[in-house]
Amino acid sequence: QVQLVESGGGLVQAGGSLRLSCAASGRTFGNYGMGWFRQAPGKERDFVACIRYHDGSTNYADSVKGRFTISRGNAKNTMYLQMNNLKPEDTATYYCAVGYDSGCYSAAARYDYWGQGTQVTVSS
Repeated sequence: QVQLVESGGGLVQAGGSLRLSCAASGRTFGNYGMGWFRQAPGKERDFVACIRYHDGSTNYADSVKGRFTISRGNAKNTMYLQMNNLKPEDTATYYCAVGYDSGCYSAAARYDYWGQGTQVTVSS
């Protein structure tokens, strides 16, 4: 059974940092692109960042550029999101996802598997 598990969320003050992790199991995801999305209460799920399998190229939402960094572990079944200089508007549930192919996409519809999410709360 395919499973994605996020961890690393929590409560942090504005300006602080958190590192989210995503561990995938149940199959080999090494050939697939992966991404992070987030959803705040009452809002739609928004793209945060993605990473392509072949060359590790990345893409970020404008709101997090220069503050967040996406990366993959050596085993390729793990993914990270380093979040620096956090702001209250970053408060949301963060989800990791594995794509249908090796690409890096901002559209949620391009992703096949999703984790259950980890809560990030940034206080002002």
